[in-house]
This record gives sequence, structure tokens and C-alpha cells, in this order.
Amino acid sequence: MSRVKDFKLPDLGEGLTEGEILQWLVAVGDEIKLNQPIVEVETAKAAVEVPSPFAGVVVTLHHPAGATVDVGAVIISVDTDPGAGDLPVAEVTSEHPEVGDLVPPPPAQEGALIGEVGPTGRTATLVGYGPKSVTAKRRARGDKPVATPAPIVEAPVPPPATAARVSAAAVGLSALVSAGAVPVLAKPPVRKLAKELGIDLGTVVGTGPGGTITRADVESGHPAAHRDYLTDEQPAPQGWVGLPPYDPETRERRIPVKGVRKMMAQAMADSAFSAPHVTEFITFDITPTMELVQRLRGLPEFEGVKVTPLLLVAKALLLAVKRNPEINSTFTESEIIVKDYVNLGIAAATPRGLLVPNIKDADQLSLVQLAHALQDLVATARDGKTSPAEMARGTITITNVGVFGVDTGTPILNSGESAILCFGAVRPTPWVVDGEIVVRQVTQLALSFDHRNVDGQLGSQFLADIARVLSDPATALAWS
Repeated sequence: MSRVKDFKLPDLGEGLTEGEILQWLVAVGDEIKLNQPIVEVETAKAAVEVPSPFAGVVVTLHHPAGATVDVGAVIISVDTDPGAGDLPVAEVTSEHPEVGDLVPPPPAQEGALIGEVGPTGRTATLVGYGPKSVTAKRRARGDKPVATPAPIVEAPVPPPATAARVSAAAVGLSALVSAGAVPVLAKPPVRKLAKELGIDLGTVVGTGPGGTITRADVESGHPAAHRDYLTDEQPAPQGWVGLPPYDPETRERRIPVKGVRKMMAQAMADSAFSAPHVTEFITFDITPTMELVQRLRGLPEFEGVKVTPLLLVAKALLLAVKRNPEINSTFTESEIIVKDYVNLGIAAATPRGLLVPNIKDADQLSLVQLAHALQDLVATARDGKTSPAEMARGTITITNVGVFGVDTGTPILNSGESAILCFGAVRPTPWVVDGEIVVRQVTQLALSFDHRNVDGQLGSQFLADIARVLSDPATALAWS
């Protein structure tokens, strides 16, 4: 049985056909453990870290970072029995002709056939020339001295330390880091953020433990590094994130349409032109809810968790679904599927595009549990770790545009859902109360729904129920 095991790119969620390699988390020659994350891959739905199904030593990385790979294609080869000695040349060359396909091999010596000794005393192989000694010995690891040159079949690219020693006199540290010669101490989400912002990590000074580069280090000179659609804090005006620079000649920038952005565009087009959208609006006094937010923040049950108006909007929506269950449905050509569970989606704009992770069985959660679930969803999306499973099987969605000072909008339905609620900005506004004009906190809600299975009465009643709970939170006690 072969010692070298090939790992093929798996289907990372619901029939995906390809993924882009964002970055390798291991290098050739590294010893890896079972289930250790080895590569970060972006699919049409999320960026995920893929674990290794094997333990051993990395023999080959078959595709460079930035390559788009089909599901089922080999991405890495691992020697699962490194203690057995060097790999036989036949095993590597016959089953893994790609060993060294990422770095061009040395030119072949004329007159030397495979297995013969060439003019320089080295034995010819399919990938350059092996060591002068006919008996190959395994490269020493750790701090032990290297007795003999490393066989080319085990490490087709120089180890990082060797590359650094060779290149340090010719290039600066920043260039070495960019080339991967000197390791950068940064976690995968931080590396991804730096890539999206076009920041060379070699130029960033790490302030974390042992010089680790943190998210704050990357963001320090780039206030637009994160636009948060998930909280109720008003962000400063910012531009898009992760855009390539303008071409100095055309004065244009070109953004590849792939991964999440490509999926988002296709899903929005499919939804907009397949489901007849209707959007209704309601403006109301939300002052009692804003006062309740302040009171909840002082309760010991909510210690350590963020309480926001969005939390209470979500709770009001869940209560309204309970009174109007047909809103929580999917229309198909043959039937309308009404769900007895609510997987509540929260629309999130990220540097990679629009994501809609959802809270599974949100209708079964208490207010405290819902607050924790919403906070976890925010943290996961912020770190770029939202998985395809966390975006699957959503039933109804909230989008919060109020954080940008926007009053309302006409949102497009998330695919497979029949309604999406838009929460607008909360503003101090003159309002009539008991015949007198007073200043109250006022907001707008907009509800887009699929008019094939949600008629005007159902949509209007659902929207009015949400506003009723938010304008008088005591109503929630009667409906719970």
C-alpha cells in the first residue's frame, strides 16, 4: 500500500463544484496532525479551513494560493509513514508526477538517463537530480544538524529557514515575508483581512504575544477594514473594502466576480426575477423598546452579552411568525411548504460579499439565548469563519440598514424564503401623543414578501404585529 496519500478537495456544502485556495496553512516538509487545518478555501458560500484526513509529512501542494480548484481534484499529498525512511523514487514519480510542479525543477543534464549518474556526480531523476550519495538519507528535523543534503523528492522547495539564509543578503525582510521565506505570525482570519485590504504583512508590526500580528494591527491604518451591518452602532462613512487599486492608465478598478460575490449576484437575480416582490412600510414610535433596551442592559441575566434594538426586533418578528405561520414558508411550483421552525437569517455585508447566516430554531430560544446566539453570529461573521451550514436552510431574514443612517429600503428576498424585514434608522422625531406634539424615537420597518403565497392581508398583518410589539413591549407577554 502506498505511503503517500492524496487528499482531494471535498464538497464543502450543498453541491458546490469548485473553490478558490485563499492560502495554505502548511508547507512542503511540514509534519501535520490528523484533522489539522491545512488550507483555507473560499467557495461560493463561505471561506472555510479544511482539515487534513491524514497525519504525516507534506509531500506536495498541488495548487498555489489563488488557484480555483474543482471539487474532487487532488490538492495535497501526504507521506503517512515518514518514519519508514525516504520515499522510493518510483512511488513518487509514478503516482505523483506533480511533485515540484509549483517550482520549476533544475534543468536536466545532457547524457544522463533516469537512475544514472550525470557529469556532476548526481543521480538523474524525473524532478532534477538527487544527492550525490546513491543511498538517500532522510532530512534531519528540528535543531539537529543536517548530515546530508535533503532529497529532492521530499522537499521540492527549500525550507523557509534555508530560503531566508540564502536571500537575506539580497532582499529586505518585507520581501522575504511576501515570498514566504520568513514566517509571519498571524492567524488565518488576520491573513485573509490583510489580503483583502492589499496589506503586506511583512510591513506590519505585531503587537500580540510573541510579535503576533492582530486584527487591530492590520486595521490601525485602515479604518474601513470592517463595515458592520450586524450591530446597532453607527459606523463612520467608509468606502468598500478589499478593492484592487485603480489602474493609473484607465483610472478604473476591476473586481473579479467569483466566490461569494458571484453566488450573491446570481441568487439576487434569480430571486428578483422569479418571485413577484411586494414591499410594505410602517412608521411607528419605538421609544418603549429603546427604553427597554437600556433596562435589559442592566439586568444580571444579560451580563457579558450585548443587548441591541436589533435583538428586540428579532424577538418581535419571532412572535409575529407565531401568530402568522404562513409567512414562514417556501413557494414551489407544486406546493407551498410552511415550516414549523424558524431559522432566522441576519443579512451581513462583508468584504467578500453579502452573507446571510441564520440562527437555527430561533423561535425556541429565550431572549437571553437569542442575545447570545446573535452575538456569536456577529463574531463568527466578523472573523470570516461563517460556514456553509450556518447559511443553509434559512426561513426568514432581517436586514439592518439603520446602522448606516438609512430610513428604509426594499430588500430582495433571500432565495427559498417568502419574507425579509428591513429595520431602518431610529430618529428623534416630533410625534403626536395624547393630542400633544412631543419628541419620540421613531423608526420605519419595510417588509418584502413573495406575492405568490403571501397575500396583502397576511403581509400587512405580519408587519403590523411586529410594530405593535416594538411600540408596546408588554404585548409580548400576552403573545408568548
